[in-house]
Amino acid sequence: MQQRYNYAFFDEASKREIRRALIKGVSIPGYQVPFASREMPIGRGWGTGGLQITLAVIGRSDVLKVIDQGSDDSVNAVNIKKLVVDTTDVEVTDATEEATLIQSRHRIPECPLRSDQVLVLQVPTPEPLRSFEPSEAATKRLHAEADYTGAWLELFDQIVRFDMTTTGADHPVQVNGRYVMAPSPIPRFDNLKLHQAEHLTLLGAGREKKIYAVPPYTQVKPLDFEDYPFSPERFDGKRCHLCGAEGVYLDELVDEATGAVRHQCNDTAFCASSACQPTKPVDAAGASGAESCGSKASSRAEARFVGFSPQSSAPEAPSLTFRSSSDFQKGSSHA
Repeated sequence: MQQRYNYAFFDEASKREIRRALIKGVSIPGYQVPFASREMPIGRGWGTGGLQITLAVIGRSDVLKVIDQGSDDSVNAVNIKKLVVDTTDVEVTDATEEATLIQSRHRIPECPLRSDQVLVLQVPTPEPLRSFEPSEAATKRLHAEADYTGAWLELFDQIVRFDMTTTGADHPVQVNGRYVMAPSPIPRFDNLKLHQAEHLTLLGAGREKKIYAVPPYTQVKPLDFEDYPFSPERFDGKRCHLCGAEGVYLDELVDEATGAVRHQCNDTAFCASSACQPTKPVDAAGASGAESCGSKASSRAEARFVGFSPQSSAPEAPSLTFRSSSDFQKGSSHA
């Protein structure tokens, strides 16, 4: 490591300020804590919030993993890793199980994270009420009063228009029975992984200067209605053409020449792991006995979210009933 910068790029006072914001965020799950977002050698909107958190908490013994939309080798992931390594000289890895600190954009790894691992998510828009309330002062008041009518109305409007909620990513969640939170632009498929998770999740928005967190074993409930329950993306009957895994988040690939459609694991490290090699049988999880791979990946997340029940058929008319947090708490349990 060339000592052209202080360890982890920032001066110690800047790192302490970010850590203080993180402590407050962990103490009040889902609450957006303002912080003095620093200028970075990368443009705002390219992960500066998550990067500042990573640089503030990383230690010399940490092992870093950075992924961008499931890939360890994208331009954004590679450049972030290069900056962190150049200023800390920490070890990096592509294997999820080897990392102690994981920074991610758009995805939570398929392999369940442990209690000794920290997940840092890059957030573009931390305010879940921004789409219908442009005023920051007004959204602060709404959060203080726990007035989330607008968020419910947005989901109601989607159901009236399309007979289903149409949030492709960043579906709002209620954390610890109190604050409604934007869970970064992760797909609905990953929302369930936050509920009662063993690991600490830290979320940073550099452009909006906000930090918030989900501590381990915290209740995270996607907003939904009793007769229109939350349902993640499903890939029934589809499997990865490389490793044969089922029940994971898949990318749809179209061959331009033939028009043939294939599916592939979005999490490249998961797909390349020893339990998911194409030399294994198609049901890689069943054949290898690996807890972290194959068809059981999504069912474990669904089991953590007791309120989850896939929608078999939509009702004829949108008659909606709010689901109370007390009802949810009765069925929740630790992972």
